[in-house]
Amino acid sequence: MVTAGMPQAAAVSHPGQRRGRQERPGMERAAGPVLVAVTILSLISRFYRLAEPPHVCWDETHFGKMGSYYINRTFFFDVHPPLGKMLIGLAGHVTGYNGSFSFVKPGQSYGGHSYVGMRGFCAFLGSWLPPFVFLIVLQLWRSVMVALLASLLLLLDTGCITLSQYILLDPILLFFIMGAVLSMVMFQGCSCRPFSAPWWLWLALTGVNLAGAMGVKFVGLFVIILVGVNTVRDLWGLLGDMSVTLVVLCRHLAARVFCLILLPLTLYALVFAVHFTVLNKSGPGDGFFSSAFQSRLGGNNLHNASMPEHLAYGSVVTLKNVRTAAGYLHSHWHLYPEGVGARQQQVTTYSHKDQNNQWIVKKHDAEYDPEAPLEFVHHGDIIRLEHKSTGRNLHSHQREAPLTKKHLQVTAYGTNGTGDNNDFWRIEVTGGSHKVKVLRSQIRLLHLSMGCTLGSSGKTLPKWGWEQGEVTCSPYLRESPNTLWNLEDHENRRLPNISVSILKPSFLEALLESHIVMLRANSGLKPKEHEVTSKPWHWPVNFQGLRFSGVNASDFRIYLLGNPVIWWLNLGGLALYVVLAFCAAVSIQRGFSMSREVKEVFTLLLESGGQLMLGWLLHYVPFFFMGRVLYYHHYFPALLFSSMLSAVTFSSFLRLFAAALWPSYGGAVHTVGVTLLAGTLLYSFYLFHPLAYGMVGPLADAADSPMAGLRWMESWDF
Repeated sequence: MVTAGMPQAAAVSHPGQRRGRQERPGMERAAGPVLVAVTILSLISRFYRLAEPPHVCWDETHFGKMGSYYINRTFFFDVHPPLGKMLIGLAGHVTGYNGSFSFVKPGQSYGGHSYVGMRGFCAFLGSWLPPFVFLIVLQLWRSVMVALLASLLLLLDTGCITLSQYILLDPILLFFIMGAVLSMVMFQGCSCRPFSAPWWLWLALTGVNLAGAMGVKFVGLFVIILVGVNTVRDLWGLLGDMSVTLVVLCRHLAARVFCLILLPLTLYALVFAVHFTVLNKSGPGDGFFSSAFQSRLGGNNLHNASMPEHLAYGSVVTLKNVRTAAGYLHSHWHLYPEGVGARQQQVTTYSHKDQNNQWIVKKHDAEYDPEAPLEFVHHGDIIRLEHKSTGRNLHSHQREAPLTKKHLQVTAYGTNGTGDNNDFWRIEVTGGSHKVKVLRSQIRLLHLSMGCTLGSSGKTLPKWGWEQGEVTCSPYLRESPNTLWNLEDHENRRLPNISVSILKPSFLEALLESHIVMLRANSGLKPKEHEVTSKPWHWPVNFQGLRFSGVNASDFRIYLLGNPVIWWLNLGGLALYVVLAFCAAVSIQRGFSMSREVKEVFTLLLESGGQLMLGWLLHYVPFFFMGRVLYYHHYFPALLFSSMLSAVTFSSFLRLFAAALWPSYGGAVHTVGVTLLAGTLLYSFYLFHPLAYGMVGPLADAADSPMAGLRWMESWDF
């Protein structure tokens, strides 16, 4: 698109835009009814049979449950930011759901609970994707027919329909991503009227949608990068325009900083402020967060508690690992079994609070004397930790850990606090503090003899270890959160108690901790047992879908799989775009003689098509570098861009084909080609629509199945 203040050379490179502006009144008259029709059809397709099946499907068990937590104001943890779940909870509350359904597992009947409102909210947002795509392509390409083709690619995709009809984050995320892209291109369309009301409106809406996308899932970062690249390009064009004064240029820069940086950051922080305010009761998410964070939650034993502020010798403490959900340092009377290191008392991490989590802090070279002057524990002190219930000391030695073989075993050893030199640990306080402060200080325990660091490996012990967490002495992970601990409970009758409320983290501290915990947990996500995962190269070829509901012939079966005709058409469109864009770039760069029609198509391919190609790359390529578990539905943001690009690419190909062979009938060839393509999409939707709306009866391999003969790939397990 032409940006206000761009040099004349840049403006000449957009002939399609100039022509579009001349034809815009007629185009708008034609676009209005088509947009209304697309919107109505999209709403019908997403709301059709919305209540079926009347049981929990796929990830509804997670996000429906999280909506219930908001209604009940119970704190929970999720690897994604809170906006999507918060909106689901609000939709349920407004439509009569009281938050009492358990969402235990897929297939669980909803019974008399009101669930359609939450599904309806997601379907409503998902219904706006085809209209948004129509408007985006219309703005970029100035053709109602091409915009309609792009919207049909989403309107008739069974995968998009399925993903929109259930209580999931995906339709909410896709809504904000497309909202951001639409606002961006509409803002670019107002570039000839800078600082006008529509210019400010679309710029501000871009920022609002960026905050929304990031507030639902961290992959919203990719559309932020897309908008950022376009913004830098626009500002670079303004910088090269000598008619734009530095004062005006600074106003442009300030407007973008305010609307695209400050406004989204403020809204994003506001989402978390509401999140922390609403979820003010202790719940299943407590253990993922620090002890100081837990003190914010009503019903948690730390809420309004009191205890001594600084650690002293003779104190009884509970140590909690800073690693996400790693638990408390724990021991019990049971010994390690034969063949597992030394047959000494087990030391583990345990996610629940009990008396076996309590340890007495003692000097390494002397017994504690309650009559001696009180001494605080300082950074660098050498201590012993005696397990209060069993009287044995925290101990390590030159034996390998049970599961993490390159680490050393940690045990409890000795009798009534008497052990040996392998019970000595040097305490390190991170962050420069000298004393150890309850809740706030993060400490490491370095084994004096072995030089290793006490930590939690994150692995689960077998049944002989009661399936609790493995504790090791690590020679490698000194800088890892696995080796950081904090004091959660602290008893010492010789010290005055303070109210824990004065140690509660501020909003900014809670916000920072939430992101550290989310990012750490997100990067560590591993597949569950029997879970269908996938790899990024599977996605564009539609290699394998996801079973949403049902397995047997008697079940109501829903299968998340994209319409294969649309997905393979998109794959071909990506390849064709690369060829056409290369030809266009070479032809323009070498100054080849070409007709006005061909030059216009080439220019639009590079400009508008380039934006869509960049959007696809940003939303697809990063997944190849992610270490976390990946699923098929992660491709759908990229699918939005590839669908728009396919419409643009095939339209360009038809125009170039007609210009080369039948220049006098170019419009007719283009219209016939697009119509045939649209007819093919409609027929493919007719064939595959049972995947989205439900199948009952014989499986696909049976002759009388509604999907007989349509299992075109062995990997499709519908």
